[in-house]
Order: sequence, then C-alpha cells, then structure tokens
Amino acid sequence: MTRTTSDASVAPPAGTWRELVTGRYAPVAAVLAGGVLLEASNVYITTSLLPTIVADIGGEAYYAWTMTAFLVASIMSAMLVSRVLTQRGSVTSYVLAFGLFAAGSLICAVSPNIFVLLVGRAVQGLGGGLLAGLGYALLQRALPERLWARGAALVSAMWGVGNVVGPLAGGLFAQFDAWRGAFVALVIACAVLIFMTVRVIPRTTTARSTAPVPFGSLVLLTAAVGAVSVAGIVPRGVATVAAVLVGIGLGVWFLRHDRHARGSVLPAVAFDRGSPLPWVYLTVGVLAFGIGTEAFIPYFGQEIGHLAPLTAGFLGAAISFGWSLTQVASATATKARTVRLLTVAGPLVLAVGLATYGALTVADPGTWLIVGWFVALFVAGSGIGTAFPHLTVSALGSGGTEEEGAKAASGINTVFIIASAFSAALAGVLVNLGDTAVRSAHLLLFAFAILTIAGIVPASRAAAGRIKA
Repeated sequence: MTRTTSDASVAPPAGTWRELVTGRYAPVAAVLAGGVLLEASNVYITTSLLPTIVADIGGEAYYAWTMTAFLVASIMSAMLVSRVLTQRGSVTSYVLAFGLFAAGSLICAVSPNIFVLLVGRAVQGLGGGLLAGLGYALLQRALPERLWARGAALVSAMWGVGNVVGPLAGGLFAQFDAWRGAFVALVIACAVLIFMTVRVIPRTTTARSTAPVPFGSLVLLTAAVGAVSVAGIVPRGVATVAAVLVGIGLGVWFLRHDRHARGSVLPAVAFDRGSPLPWVYLTVGVLAFGIGTEAFIPYFGQEIGHLAPLTAGFLGAAISFGWSLTQVASATATKARTVRLLTVAGPLVLAVGLATYGALTVADPGTWLIVGWFVALFVAGSGIGTAFPHLTVSALGSGGTEEEGAKAASGINTVFIIASAFSAALAGVLVNLGDTAVRSAHLLLFAFAILTIAGIVPASRAAAGRIKA
C-alpha cells in the first residue's frame, strides 16, 4: 500500500544487519567497508613488515619516513574527498582511490631500495586518504535511510578490524620473509574491489566544485613535517636542532596562513577567540603523539624482545586495541563531572602507559616483562580511548550552528592525522639518536611521555569549555 501524506511523519521500518551484510546491499557494504579496512589495516601491515623490509633493502635511518610519507599524502587527499566526489562522481572517485592505493602497493612490492618504497608509501597514502573519506561520504547515497546507522557502524568497525587483520597479515608475511607478497596481496584486493565498485556502487551526478583547494596550507604543512623528518638523518647536533626548529617554525606559519586562507585545512571556528575548540584540537594532537610510537614498537619487539614478527606485530597494535575497546565504555558517561575527569585523565593515562613501557624495556627481557609491555601499551591506548569520545562531543558543541559543529567535529580527524605525521617524524629523530635499540626506546618513550602528560592542561580547558556550553 502506498504511503499517504498523513503517514509522512511515521518513521520508516528499521533495516537489519542481515539485509546489510548478507542481503541485497551486501556488495555495496563490502566496497564501503573494504576501502576503509584497506586504509586501517595497511598501517599495521607495514609496521609489522618494516624490520624485515629494512633488513632486506636497507634504509634504517629512514624507518619513520615510511609512516610520515603515508600520513602526509593521506592528509592531502583527505582534504580533497568532497571536491573529487563532486567533480568525478562516486564510481570514478572510488576507482581512482583504489587505483592509487594499488599503484602505491605495487611500487612498494618491487622496491629495490628504501627511496622507491617511500614513493610507493606516498602514492598509497593518496589513495588511502580518499578511501577513508569516501567510505563515510557515500553512506547516504549508496544505502537506503533505514540502513544508514548500521552502515556507519560497519564502516567505523573496520578501524577495529584493521587492528587485528593488519598485524596478522603483516606478521605472517614477515614470518616467511615474504614482505613483497603482502603488498601484492593489497594490489589483488584493490583489483577485486574496483571490479565490485563498477558493478554495485550507485552512480552520482557530477558538478563543478567551487570549493578552493588549500594549496598554500598543504605546502606549508608538508614542508613542516618534512623538515622534522630530515632532522632524523642529518648529522647529530646543531643540524638536528636546526631542522626541528625549522619544522616548528613552518608549523606555526601553517597555522597563521590557514587562519586567513580562503581555502583552509582547519575549520574557521578553530580560530575563534573564546572558543573551546583550539583546546580540543590541542588535546587531540597530544593524544595523537601516542600513535606516533606504533611504527617502532614491532622493531623494538624484534630487536630487544627477540619476538617473532607475528607476535611483534600484535605488540605494535596494543595501543590501538586499548583505544578501540576503552572508548566504547567511556562514551557511555554523561555526567559533567565524570566527563571532565575522563577527558583530563586521557593524557595522564597515555603518559603513564608509555613511561611504564619504557621502564620495562631492558636488554634480554624475560617473559613476564614482555607481558608487561603488552599491558603497558594497552593502558597507553586506553588513555586515548578514555578522552576521545568526549573531545568529539566538545567539538560538536563548539560551533554556533549544526553545520559549523559538524565541520568542527570532522576537523578532529584532520588534526589527528596532522599530529600523527609530526609524531612519526619526531619519533624517527629520537630513535636515530640512540646508539642501541634499548637506548632508542628510552629516548622515544620517555620523551613522548613528557609531551603527552603536558596535555592535561589543554584537556582541562577543553572539558571546562564543554561544561560551560
């Protein structure tokens, strides 16, 4: 029976998981979720493989650059998702994203040296940034309204699934000294998803985009991260300090330019005087520094703990395990006092976890110390999960309108990626300063613990701003 006008206020029947996962819309859901899963798992696949890769083709000094190149490229393409989708349409946009990711993976697979690998990682990042954004941007256009909530939950869940799939896949390929095969597998996965995209993704209309591309901001941001990365390979001493200072200076210049640019990376409300959003973003940036350690944890696990690549890969994902699980429980808190405590506790718990892992890192550790590594890293990740949901809510409430609040909340992901890129670059500098693996671990973990505990101050301001709102 056809619905009449009088029935318009009646909510449509809710969709089911069966309809989304095994029914008519399963192929569409597979493409949306598959793109995000590629982006999510790729980080852990690569970090699990890196010790094996470096042992084969060299380039230990550029270890952190593999993460930095990927993240910086992801920032660039993530900023262009809406523009590409508007101009190219859904199918072409997805094919472009999967194509870039596949091309980058293929370059990585055939890399004869670390420099070619870095090019591959950058191309991967361009595709990955698009995939992560498209997975969310197309939910409303590719699925009926009754499945939007479940579709969003499925896509978001892929970040947690990536915590398992990435270390498992990377660790297994590394275990058999077949790291190139892991990147070939990613190429095959992209080919399958391109085939599915052309067949199942609804085509959207195209139009000319009027949104300006933030070229100036992206150039300054890339230069800032690049300068910090260079600090990891120049001669120790004055050159190292100079490179870091140049990176910081370019970072400040980026913020000043972005504030007044017609096309900006960060939402305009982030620069409003009296807004809690700058404190929210600063806290998010501090928490992101915990993620910057992940690239080196499998390396420490293999070099110091003599762990097998598979086990070391899961050690590297312990922070994200803690983050993923804790934020589910933390998000249920609603009382103002509880929310404030959880927000402020986030940087503190992260710092305690990193410092504890550093204290437990000694040469030739026993089994119980290695178990302690897992626990400490899980605790560190819990600090991120404890505060993160409430920072998102604070961002949503910082805009004057619903649209401004949505832009402010989406900016959290942008800030997180930017801070992660700086974090990975700085981590490479600290690790390269150490003359042994244990010394490198201590420099990285204790320095990052000091940086993250300082996040208590902006976290307090962010929480106070939310309560006032």
